[in-house]
Amino acid sequence: MKILTRYIFREFLVPYAYCLIGFLSIYVLFELFGSFGRLAEADMSAGDVVRFFAGYLAPYFHYLVPAALMLATLYTMWNFCRHSELVAMRASGISFWTIVKPVLAMAFLTVCFVAWVNECYVPNHAQWAKRLKAAKFDVGKALRANEVVYENARANRTWTADALADDTGAHLRNVRVMTLRPDGTRLSLLTADRADFLDREWWFTNAHVSSYDTNGVEIATTNDAALANLKLRVFPEFRDRPGDILVQNRDWQYSSVRQKIRFLRRNTDFSESARRDGLYDAVAQIMSPFACILITFLAIPAGISSGRQSVFKGILSALGLFFAFYGVVIAGMVCAKQGWIPPILAAIFPYIVFFLLGVHAFYRQR
Repeated sequence: MKILTRYIFREFLVPYAYCLIGFLSIYVLFELFGSFGRLAEADMSAGDVVRFFAGYLAPYFHYLVPAALMLATLYTMWNFCRHSELVAMRASGISFWTIVKPVLAMAFLTVCFVAWVNECYVPNHAQWAKRLKAAKFDVGKALRANEVVYENARANRTWTADALADDTGAHLRNVRVMTLRPDGTRLSLLTADRADFLDREWWFTNAHVSSYDTNGVEIATTNDAALANLKLRVFPEFRDRPGDILVQNRDWQYSSVRQKIRFLRRNTDFSESARRDGLYDAVAQIMSPFACILITFLAIPAGISSGRQSVFKGILSALGLFFAFYGVVIAGMVCAKQGWIPPILAAIFPYIVFFLLGVHAFYRQR
């Protein structure tokens, strides 16, 4: 490795490490303020505490790391310009690409690291941290850990069940289905020992159905115990799909891309909106590590401009682009989930647009 390359690496890695450690420390401190008493009472070893915070932080890495990269890149480029080092390098015949190559190489390594965290670390350790928090900190949540809750907002209907009978979402135990009127008052309540999705319809075992007037007074009941087979198809308008129920009750944000794609392929009983949401989430998770490269491409010219003019101008422009990027990402997510644009396009489009903007700004500084 050349002396210049080592120097640039060192000048970049120090502020990058400070920024990353700083962001992680702020998050840990906030969590400690809320959990210190419960941590002290939880009888956890020091290793478990470290593992808990590592698992709890992991799902947020793809937000924290690009922010640290942006600030470190801004500072490094600004520092080179402030001390005229960039001018001296260029005057010595060193190309702009050679100067920024160590920074871009570090950004690429960070992309690989964030992708590994999302795909390999989060699915196991983040779920472990979530279960540990429920078990150690909140007994009520621990007792309800296996409870199934599904809300169908369009039909004003809420399902609850004690547990899934299998991993398909088509078989539930101890089911309660509440349907509301548009004004929020209770219309009916169905309770059953079991619910099974058979032949694209829901069948309830030992079902009990209660209807209510607008004042919440029970006005009619139906019990299927008198039926010979103890099974009753209740409310044919129930169009709730097992796949939709399963999606709402999986730790979807903690699943790897492979798990999400496998889940979408194996389960066909999805509504169109649930499949659209799942596909967007899978593609967005693939794209999220590449934010590190985008942010670096945007921060390099912003840092150089701040060194030549005003540091605040460069920081504000970079922060503006940073928040604009994630604003477009959020807008794409909303459009995809509403069905206005295809989910794959919605997940990829912000990265393409800001990559082109970054490359354009990058080459203007050459």
